[in-house]
Amino acid sequence: MPRPSYRSLFRTPEFTPLFLGGAAQSAAQTLGALALGTLVYRATGSPLLAAVSMFGPSLAQVLGATFLLSGADRLPPRTALSAIGLAFAAGTALQALPGLPTGALLGVVLLLGLVASLGGGVRWGLLNEILTKDGYLPGRSLFNMMNGLAQITGFATGGALLAALSPRACLLLSAALYLTAALVLRLGLTRRPPRAAGRPSPAATWRTNALLWSERSRRLTYLGLWLPNGLVVGGESLYVSYAPDAAGTLFACAALGMLAGDVTVCRLLPPAVRARLATPLLLLLAAPYLLFVARPALPVAVVCVTVASVGFGASLVQQERLMSLTPDELAGHALGLHSAGMLTMQGVGAALAGSVAQLTSPAAAMTVMAAGSVAVTLALATAARRSPAAAAPEPSLR
Repeated sequence: MPRPSYRSLFRTPEFTPLFLGGAAQSAAQTLGALALGTLVYRATGSPLLAAVSMFGPSLAQVLGATFLLSGADRLPPRTALSAIGLAFAAGTALQALPGLPTGALLGVVLLLGLVASLGGGVRWGLLNEILTKDGYLPGRSLFNMMNGLAQITGFATGGALLAALSPRACLLLSAALYLTAALVLRLGLTRRPPRAAGRPSPAATWRTNALLWSERSRRLTYLGLWLPNGLVVGGESLYVSYAPDAAGTLFACAALGMLAGDVTVCRLLPPAVRARLATPLLLLLAAPYLLFVARPALPVAVVCVTVASVGFGASLVQQERLMSLTPDELAGHALGLHSAGMLTMQGVGAALAGSVAQLTSPAAAMTVMAAGSVAVTLALATAARRSPAAAAPEPSLR
């Protein structure tokens, strides 16, 4: 049976408002992160603090994955998604207050990351519920493409806005976009009951996390989704300190490469070929950054960043495998754990890359992060070859 086309997805009820709300949130996140990173770097001159300010919300994802993630399947999706959008609008507006100390800015960043830890599971669980089984991959691919386009537009526009406006003004624009996303989701989605019974609780979160983590093939899939990606994104967090006047260009080129990778993986490759490409794509994701050891000029850096980001297409292959290993009633939690773990590792990667850059240089730190990603990818590929064939998803223990 042919895979659904991108156009047909928009004829699916609720897909369009979910997509448009996600687009507004992606644009808000892109503009807000660039503005906040610039604000902190101008105030402190610290690559570490600039990196953490941009990717710090990811660090709080581990707390959400530990205590809150059961809500991904136990909360009404429309209410949860619109409330998360409102929380981000308020928090981003708070960051724009004049005179707010850097420590308070970073505190708000971490609180927003804790809120965001629930969003991925709710959103992707709802997407999995809205679409047919064979529609999830193109649906997620379309979201990734939208996110890439939003980043290209957001970073390019953000760079121009930062040249004309203050970072605080850009943060207020970001807050307005988050508010728009919350309204679109609230008005466009229909009321749906939670996918699972029971109240969200830390105990339910721990129990389901343990179930998802207990099977070796799924465990290796999670590690493959989290570690290589997180190390490379940690290197990306140094764009502001590597090229302060061209960071928006580098981020936009990274988004362009990610867009090309998603289109290639989802639409151009047959399933039999796609299933074998996770490791090669992860190696492509990291290898071009090894050239940063020579601190290349901006044109060469742009090419390296664009080519490397094609490797982000590996995530689609890995998510398809994760869904094949997971019971349907745990889909939201499983995808939320993927999202929370990935973003947590991106935050850890940003902190690690910033720390190395403090001791050496941004270029050296980007090279170190890339080398680590290559090593982890090869280690996981070796472990996967030694694993027995994966069994069918086991029934839920809830």
